Parts: sequence; structure tokens; C-alpha cells
Amino acid sequence: MNKYIIFRAEKDEPVWESRKLEHTQQLTRVLTEYFDSSNKPIPELRYRPKEFIRVDALHNPEEHGYSTHYRQGDWEVSRVETYTPDIPIGEFDVVAICYYKYNPINAPLKPMPKREVLIDSLEEDLVSNK
Repeated sequence: MNKYIIFRAEKDEPVWESRKLEHTQQLTRVLTEYFDSSNKPIPELRYRPKEFIRVDALHNPEEHGYSTHYRQGDWEVSRVETYTPDIPIGEFDVVAICYYKYNPINAPLKPMPKREVLIDSLEEDLVSNK
């Protein structure tokens, strides 16, 4: 099932400086978005997406992408709206808008796992690009 999941701050949330797009750090009510083609359910109430952090002193470009660590985020889902097409001919089977409230927690930083390239997925990419 192809899902487009948008995470958006509730309208009256006072923590405006924390409402930034992850990839540009620009202020917005949209905190992040996911494209999900797994069979996992859409996020539910109290779900907290991960927050990705870069600790410059620990960053090694050969080992890391941008982020060196992650943790459970301070934004918590307060309500969810879902939209499904009348005729399933588009790219997505469901669009979900998850609204957030700012509810900070003291979650520990965890190091990013090592990146892995699976040979099976590489072979599939090579076959499909022929």
C-alpha cells in the first residue's frame, strides 16, 4: 500500500522555532513527510517520529550521511486525518495528515546504524536498469 504521510504542527502550537523542515530548516507547519510503501499502519495518536541530529565532532563522511545520531522526537501526534481516492488509479492508496503537539521528552541520543548495501537489492537494481 502506497502512503503519503504528512506531519504537520497544530495551528496554535507556540513553539514556532521548532517548526522547521528537516531538509532545509525553513519555518513551516509541515515538520516532515514520509513516502511509505510498506504494509505498516499509518501513525496513531502519541506516535513520535525520530529526530535526526548531526554531532559535528563525531561526523565522519565515510561512515555517516548528514546525521550521526537519532532520538525520539519532541513532537507527538495529536490527531490523524486520512484521505483515500474514490478510484485507485493514482500513485497513493492513502494520504494521511498527522497533526502534532509539542510535548518535549528527554530521549537519549542513539548513534546511527552503519549503512549497508544489500547485494540482493543491488542486483535487482542492475537487472531493472538494463
